[in-house]
Amino acid sequence: MVKVGVIGCGKIAQVRHIPEYMDNPCAQLVGLYDLNKERAKELAEKFHCKAYTSVEAMLADSSIDAVSICVANSAHAEITLQALEAGKHVLCEKPMATNLEDCEMMVRAAKENGKKLMVGQNQRFAKAHMEAKSLIKQGAIGEIITFRTIFGHSGPENWSVSAGSQNWFFDKKKAAMGAMADLGVHKTDLIQYLLDDVVVETTAKITTLDKRDSSGNLVEVDDNAVCIYKMKKGAIGTMTASWTYYGEEDNSTVLYGTKGIMKIYDNPDYCIELIRKDGGKVFYDIDQIQTNQNQTKSGIVDDFIEAIQEDGEPAVNGISVLSAMRAIFGSLQSSETGRTVVVHEDMVL
Repeated sequence: MVKVGVIGCGKIAQVRHIPEYMDNPCAQLVGLYDLNKERAKELAEKFHCKAYTSVEAMLADSSIDAVSICVANSAHAEITLQALEAGKHVLCEKPMATNLEDCEMMVRAAKENGKKLMVGQNQRFAKAHMEAKSLIKQGAIGEIITFRTIFGHSGPENWSVSAGSQNWFFDKKKAAMGAMADLGVHKTDLIQYLLDDVVVETTAKITTLDKRDSSGNLVEVDDNAVCIYKMKKGAIGTMTASWTYYGEEDNSTVLYGTKGIMKIYDNPDYCIELIRKDGGKVFYDIDQIQTNQNQTKSGIVDDFIEAIQEDGEPAVNGISVLSAMRAIFGSLQSSETGRTVVVHEDMVL
Protein backbone atom coordinates (compact mmCIF):
# COMPACT_ATOMS: atom_id res chain seq x y z
CA MET A 1 0.00 0.00 0.00
CA VAL A 2 1.41 3.37 -1.07
CA LYS A 3 0.54 6.10 1.43
CA VAL A 4 0.10 9.51 -0.17
CA GLY A 5 -0.49 13.14 0.65
CA VAL A 6 -1.86 15.89 -1.58
CA ILE A 7 -0.37 19.37 -1.37
CA GLY A 8 -2.78 21.96 -2.73
CA CYS A 9 -6.52 21.27 -2.68
CA GLY A 10 -7.81 23.31 -5.62
CA LYS A 11 -9.92 22.06 -8.52
CA ILE A 12 -7.34 19.72 -10.08
CA ALA A 13 -6.79 18.00 -6.75
CA GLN A 14 -10.53 17.71 -6.16
CA VAL A 15 -11.48 16.31 -9.57
CA ARG A 16 -8.38 14.28 -10.38
CA HIS A 17 -5.82 13.51 -7.69
CA ILE A 18 -7.95 12.91 -4.61
CA PRO A 19 -10.67 10.79 -6.27
CA GLU A 20 -8.10 8.82 -8.28
CA TYR A 21 -6.10 7.98 -5.17
CA MET A 22 -9.32 6.99 -3.43
CA ASP A 23 -10.19 4.74 -6.37
CA ASN A 24 -6.81 3.00 -6.49
CA PRO A 25 -6.77 -0.14 -4.28
CA CYS A 26 -3.00 0.14 -3.84
CA ALA A 27 -3.05 3.73 -2.57
CA GLN A 28 -4.09 5.21 0.75
CA LEU A 29 -4.79 8.92 1.06
CA VAL A 30 -3.17 9.88 4.36
CA GLY A 31 -3.56 13.63 4.35
CA LEU A 32 -4.07 16.98 2.66
CA TYR A 33 -2.55 20.45 2.88
CA ASP A 34 -3.76 23.72 1.44
CA LEU A 35 -3.01 27.39 2.13
CA ASN A 36 -6.75 27.63 2.77
CA LYS A 37 -6.81 25.70 6.02
CA GLU A 38 -10.61 25.47 6.10
CA ARG A 39 -10.68 23.94 2.63
CA ALA A 40 -8.10 21.32 3.65
CA LYS A 41 -10.01 20.57 6.85
CA GLU A 42 -13.34 20.14 5.07
CA LEU A 43 -11.86 17.84 2.44
CA ALA A 44 -9.94 15.85 5.05
CA GLU A 45 -13.18 15.25 6.93
CA LYS A 46 -14.92 14.23 3.72
CA PHE A 47 -12.21 11.74 2.77
CA HIS A 48 -11.41 10.57 6.30
CA CYS A 49 -7.78 11.67 6.36
CA LYS A 50 -5.61 14.26 8.12
CA ALA A 51 -5.38 17.99 7.41
CA TYR A 52 -1.76 19.08 7.85
CA THR A 53 -0.89 22.55 9.10
CA SER A 54 2.07 23.03 6.74
CA VAL A 55 3.95 21.47 3.85
CA GLU A 56 6.84 20.82 6.22
CA ALA A 57 4.59 18.92 8.61
CA MET A 58 3.36 16.65 5.86
CA LEU A 59 6.84 16.01 4.49
CA ALA A 60 8.11 15.24 7.99
CA ASP A 61 5.56 12.45 8.35
CA SER A 62 7.55 9.26 7.80
CA SER A 63 4.39 7.28 7.06
CA ILE A 64 3.87 9.14 3.77
CA ASP A 65 5.56 7.56 0.76
CA ALA A 66 4.53 9.97 -1.97
CA VAL A 67 2.88 13.32 -2.60
CA SER A 68 0.92 15.03 -5.34
CA ILE A 69 1.84 18.68 -5.80
CA CYS A 70 -1.19 20.65 -6.98
CA VAL A 71 -0.21 24.19 -6.03
CA ALA A 72 0.27 27.34 -8.12
CA ASN A 73 2.89 27.05 -10.88
CA SER A 74 5.47 29.24 -9.15
CA ALA A 75 5.69 26.84 -6.18
CA HIS A 76 6.05 23.59 -8.15
CA ALA A 77 9.85 23.45 -8.12
CA GLU A 78 10.35 24.55 -4.52
CA ILE A 79 7.92 22.04 -3.04
CA THR A 80 9.02 19.25 -5.39
CA LEU A 81 12.63 19.71 -4.28
CA GLN A 82 11.56 19.74 -0.62
CA ALA A 83 9.56 16.55 -1.09
CA LEU A 84 12.27 14.67 -2.97
CA GLU A 85 14.87 15.63 -0.37
CA ALA A 86 12.45 14.45 2.32
CA GLY A 87 12.43 11.04 0.64
CA LYS A 88 9.01 11.25 -0.99
CA HIS A 89 8.07 10.21 -4.52
CA VAL A 90 6.50 13.16 -6.37
CA LEU A 91 3.64 13.56 -8.83
CA CYS A 92 3.81 17.22 -9.86
CA GLU A 93 1.07 18.93 -11.80
CA LYS A 94 1.95 20.64 -15.06
CA PRO A 95 3.68 22.88 -15.96
CA MET A 96 6.71 21.17 -14.48
CA ALA A 97 8.19 24.52 -13.37
CA THR A 98 8.35 28.15 -14.45
CA ASN A 99 11.93 28.14 -15.75
CA LEU A 100 14.23 25.56 -17.30
CA GLU A 101 16.81 25.65 -14.52
CA ASP A 102 14.18 24.59 -11.99
CA CYS A 103 12.97 21.79 -14.27
CA GLU A 104 16.50 20.42 -14.50
CA MET A 105 17.01 20.75 -10.75
CA MET A 106 13.89 18.68 -10.16
CA VAL A 107 15.16 15.90 -12.43
CA ARG A 108 18.56 15.89 -10.73
CA ALA A 109 17.00 15.84 -7.26
CA ALA A 110 14.87 12.82 -8.16
CA LYS A 111 17.94 10.94 -9.35
CA GLU A 112 20.11 11.96 -6.39
CA ASN A 113 17.43 10.92 -3.89
CA GLY A 114 16.45 7.75 -5.70
CA LYS A 115 12.79 8.79 -5.94
CA LYS A 116 10.17 8.87 -8.70
CA LEU A 117 9.29 12.17 -10.32
CA MET A 118 6.20 12.19 -12.52
CA VAL A 119 4.61 15.19 -14.24
CA GLY A 120 0.86 15.41 -14.87
CA GLN A 121 0.93 15.41 -18.67
CA ASN A 122 -2.23 13.32 -18.82
CA GLN A 123 -2.89 13.63 -22.56
CA ARG A 124 -0.46 10.79 -23.16
CA PHE A 125 -2.95 8.53 -21.34
CA ALA A 126 -6.01 9.42 -23.44
CA LYS A 127 -7.06 6.20 -25.19
CA ALA A 128 -7.30 7.78 -28.63
CA HIS A 129 -3.82 9.27 -28.30
CA MET A 130 -2.40 5.89 -27.34
CA GLU A 131 -4.17 4.24 -30.29
CA ALA A 132 -3.05 7.02 -32.64
CA LYS A 133 0.57 6.54 -31.60
CA SER A 134 0.27 2.83 -32.34
CA LEU A 135 -1.29 3.50 -35.75
CA ILE A 136 1.46 5.98 -36.62
CA LYS A 137 4.11 3.41 -35.72
CA GLN A 138 2.34 0.92 -38.00
CA GLY A 139 2.62 3.41 -40.87
CA ALA A 140 -1.12 4.07 -41.15
CA ILE A 141 -0.57 7.52 -42.70
CA GLY A 142 3.07 7.14 -43.72
CA GLU A 143 5.66 9.71 -42.69
CA ILE A 144 4.25 12.77 -40.91
CA ILE A 145 4.83 15.92 -42.96
CA THR A 146 2.80 18.56 -41.13
CA PHE A 147 0.42 18.83 -38.17
CA ARG A 148 -1.80 21.07 -36.11
CA THR A 149 -2.63 20.55 -32.46
CA ILE A 150 -5.03 22.73 -30.48
CA PHE A 151 -6.23 23.11 -26.92
CA GLY A 152 -8.69 25.91 -26.35
CA HIS A 153 -11.47 26.63 -23.87
CA SER A 154 -13.14 29.62 -22.25
CA GLY A 155 -10.54 30.12 -19.52
CA PRO A 156 -9.73 29.13 -15.93
CA GLU A 157 -12.11 31.67 -14.42
CA ASN A 158 -14.90 29.34 -15.54
CA TRP A 159 -13.31 26.21 -14.09
CA SER A 160 -10.95 26.82 -11.17
CA VAL A 161 -12.10 26.47 -7.57
CA SER A 162 -11.75 30.26 -7.19
CA ALA A 163 -13.95 31.31 -10.08
CA GLY A 164 -13.84 34.77 -11.61
CA SER A 165 -11.10 37.22 -12.50
CA GLN A 166 -9.35 36.90 -9.13
CA ASN A 167 -8.24 33.27 -9.64
CA TRP A 168 -4.50 32.62 -9.34
CA PHE A 169 -4.16 31.64 -13.01
CA PHE A 170 -4.31 35.35 -13.89
CA ASP A 171 -1.67 36.33 -11.31
CA LYS A 172 1.71 36.47 -13.08
CA LYS A 173 3.63 36.03 -9.80
CA LYS A 174 1.85 32.75 -9.10
CA ALA A 175 1.23 31.45 -12.62
CA ALA A 176 4.22 32.91 -14.55
CA MET A 177 2.48 31.97 -17.82
CA GLY A 178 -1.15 31.79 -18.85
CA ALA A 179 -2.68 29.64 -21.58
CA MET A 180 0.79 28.44 -22.57
CA ALA A 181 1.41 26.95 -19.11
CA ASP A 182 -2.14 25.69 -18.68
CA LEU A 183 -2.81 24.22 -22.13
CA GLY A 184 0.24 24.69 -24.35
CA VAL A 185 2.37 22.36 -22.23
CA HIS A 186 -0.17 19.59 -22.84
CA LYS A 187 -0.18 19.84 -26.62
CA THR A 188 3.57 20.39 -26.89
CA ASP A 189 4.19 17.24 -24.88
CA LEU A 190 1.51 15.41 -26.86
CA ILE A 191 2.89 16.15 -30.33
CA GLN A 192 6.31 14.93 -29.23
CA TYR A 193 4.70 11.77 -27.81
CA LEU A 194 2.63 11.03 -30.92
CA LEU A 195 5.47 11.62 -33.36
CA ASP A 196 8.18 10.11 -31.14
CA ASP A 197 10.13 13.26 -31.89
CA VAL A 198 11.22 16.53 -30.28
CA VAL A 199 10.79 20.19 -31.13
CA VAL A 200 14.06 21.72 -32.39
CA GLU A 201 12.83 25.15 -33.55
CA THR A 202 9.94 27.38 -32.55
CA THR A 203 8.49 30.59 -33.91
CA ALA A 204 5.81 31.87 -31.57
CA LYS A 205 3.38 34.64 -30.79
CA ILE A 206 2.24 34.54 -27.17
CA THR A 207 -0.04 37.37 -26.19
CA THR A 208 -3.04 38.66 -24.21
CA LEU A 209 -6.06 39.54 -26.30
CA ASP A 210 -9.20 39.42 -24.16
CA LYS A 211 -8.89 38.32 -20.52
CA ARG A 212 -9.27 41.19 -18.05
CA ASP A 213 -8.91 41.70 -14.32
CA SER A 214 -11.54 43.17 -12.01
CA SER A 215 -10.42 46.68 -13.00
CA GLY A 216 -10.96 46.01 -16.69
CA ASN A 217 -7.28 45.83 -17.58
CA LEU A 218 -5.83 43.00 -19.64
CA VAL A 219 -4.34 40.34 -17.37
CA GLU A 220 -0.55 40.08 -17.21
CA VAL A 221 -0.41 36.48 -18.42
CA ASP A 222 -1.08 35.28 -21.96
CA ASP A 223 -4.53 34.12 -22.99
CA ASN A 224 -3.43 32.95 -26.45
CA ALA A 225 -0.34 31.25 -27.84
CA VAL A 226 0.33 30.22 -31.43
CA CYS A 227 3.57 28.39 -32.17
CA ILE A 228 5.11 26.99 -35.33
CA TYR A 229 7.18 23.94 -34.37
CA LYS A 230 9.86 22.25 -36.41
CA MET A 231 10.55 18.70 -35.30
CA LYS A 232 13.92 16.95 -35.30
CA LYS A 233 12.79 14.45 -37.97
CA GLY A 234 11.65 17.28 -40.24
CA ALA A 235 7.89 17.69 -39.74
CA ILE A 236 6.53 21.18 -39.12
CA GLY A 237 3.22 22.23 -37.64
CA THR A 238 1.30 24.54 -35.38
CA MET A 239 0.44 24.35 -31.69
CA THR A 240 -2.33 26.64 -30.47
CA ALA A 241 -3.32 27.22 -26.84
CA SER A 242 -6.21 29.54 -26.04
CA TRP A 243 -8.38 30.72 -23.17
CA THR A 244 -10.75 32.56 -25.54
CA TYR A 245 -12.66 29.70 -27.17
CA TYR A 246 -16.12 30.81 -26.04
CA GLY A 247 -18.79 28.26 -26.87
CA GLU A 248 -17.05 24.89 -26.87
CA GLU A 249 -13.65 23.38 -26.19
CA ASP A 250 -11.26 22.25 -28.91
CA ASN A 251 -8.73 19.59 -27.94
CA SER A 252 -7.96 18.23 -31.39
CA THR A 253 -4.88 17.14 -33.28
CA VAL A 254 -4.60 16.56 -37.03
CA LEU A 255 -1.62 14.84 -38.61
CA TYR A 256 -0.89 15.02 -42.34
CA GLY A 257 1.22 12.15 -43.66
CA THR A 258 2.53 10.83 -46.97
CA LYS A 259 -0.23 8.19 -47.06
CA GLY A 260 -3.14 10.05 -45.53
CA ILE A 261 -4.53 12.18 -42.72
CA MET A 262 -5.31 11.33 -39.10
CA LYS A 263 -7.79 13.45 -37.16
CA ILE A 264 -7.81 12.92 -33.39
CA TYR A 265 -10.67 14.21 -31.20
CA ASP A 266 -11.73 16.33 -34.17
CA ASN A 267 -14.91 14.45 -35.12
CA PRO A 268 -17.67 14.66 -32.46
CA ASP A 269 -18.78 11.09 -33.23
CA TYR A 270 -15.41 9.31 -33.51
CA CYS A 271 -12.22 9.91 -31.56
CA ILE A 272 -10.01 9.04 -34.55
CA GLU A 273 -10.79 9.58 -38.22
CA LEU A 274 -8.23 8.11 -40.61
CA ILE A 275 -8.48 9.37 -44.20
CA ARG A 276 -6.46 7.35 -46.68
CA LYS A 277 -4.71 8.82 -49.69
CA ASP A 278 -7.33 7.26 -51.98
CA GLY A 279 -10.13 8.98 -50.05
CA GLY A 280 -11.23 5.95 -48.04
CA LYS A 281 -12.02 6.54 -44.39
CA VAL A 282 -11.68 4.48 -41.23
CA PHE A 283 -13.36 5.58 -37.99
CA TYR A 284 -12.39 4.60 -34.44
CA ASP A 285 -14.87 4.80 -31.56
CA ILE A 286 -12.71 4.28 -28.45
CA ASP A 287 -13.49 7.20 -26.14
CA GLN A 288 -14.14 10.91 -26.09
CA ILE A 289 -11.72 13.56 -24.88
CA GLN A 290 -12.18 14.89 -21.38
CA THR A 291 -13.52 18.41 -21.00
CA ASN A 292 -13.74 20.75 -18.03
CA GLN A 293 -17.40 19.76 -17.69
CA ASN A 294 -16.77 16.05 -18.24
CA GLN A 295 -13.85 14.84 -16.13
CA THR A 296 -12.97 11.16 -16.29
CA LYS A 297 -10.16 9.11 -14.83
CA SER A 298 -6.83 10.33 -16.22
CA GLY A 299 -4.60 7.29 -15.65
CA ILE A 300 -1.83 9.46 -14.20
CA VAL A 301 -2.33 8.41 -10.58
CA ASP A 302 -2.62 4.71 -11.42
CA ASP A 303 0.64 4.81 -13.37
CA PHE A 304 2.37 6.73 -10.58
CA ILE A 305 1.31 4.21 -7.93
CA GLU A 306 2.29 1.27 -10.14
CA ALA A 307 5.74 2.77 -10.77
CA ILE A 308 6.32 3.10 -7.03
CA GLN A 309 5.12 -0.41 -6.27
CA GLU A 310 7.03 -2.05 -9.12
CA ASP A 311 10.07 0.24 -8.77
CA GLY A 312 9.80 1.19 -12.42
CA GLU A 313 9.85 4.48 -14.26
CA PRO A 314 6.59 6.44 -14.49
CA ALA A 315 5.31 6.77 -18.06
CA VAL A 316 5.71 10.55 -17.80
CA ASN A 317 8.89 10.87 -15.78
CA GLY A 318 10.56 14.20 -15.24
CA ILE A 319 13.31 13.79 -17.80
CA SER A 320 10.82 12.87 -20.55
CA VAL A 321 9.07 16.22 -20.07
CA LEU A 322 12.23 18.35 -20.25
CA SER A 323 12.23 18.57 -24.05
CA ALA A 324 8.65 19.87 -24.06
CA MET A 325 9.50 22.45 -21.40
CA ARG A 326 12.49 23.56 -23.48
CA ALA A 327 10.09 24.14 -26.37
CA ILE A 328 7.78 26.13 -24.08
CA PHE A 329 10.54 28.42 -22.81
CA GLY A 330 11.97 28.69 -26.32
CA SER A 331 8.54 29.81 -27.55
CA LEU A 332 8.36 32.49 -24.87
CA GLN A 333 11.77 33.73 -25.98
CA SER A 334 10.67 33.68 -29.62
CA SER A 335 7.59 35.75 -28.86
CA GLU A 336 9.59 38.26 -26.83
CA THR A 337 12.30 38.69 -29.48
CA GLY A 338 10.22 38.26 -32.62
CA ARG A 339 12.67 35.63 -33.88
CA THR A 340 12.78 31.90 -34.43
CA VAL A 341 14.49 30.14 -31.52
CA VAL A 342 16.53 26.95 -31.72
CA VAL A 343 15.52 24.49 -28.99
CA HIS A 344 18.62 22.73 -27.73
CA GLU A 345 18.90 19.08 -26.73
CA ASP A 346 18.05 17.90 -23.23
CA MET A 347 20.60 17.97 -20.46
CA VAL A 348 22.80 14.95 -19.85
CA LEU A 349 22.49 13.50 -16.34
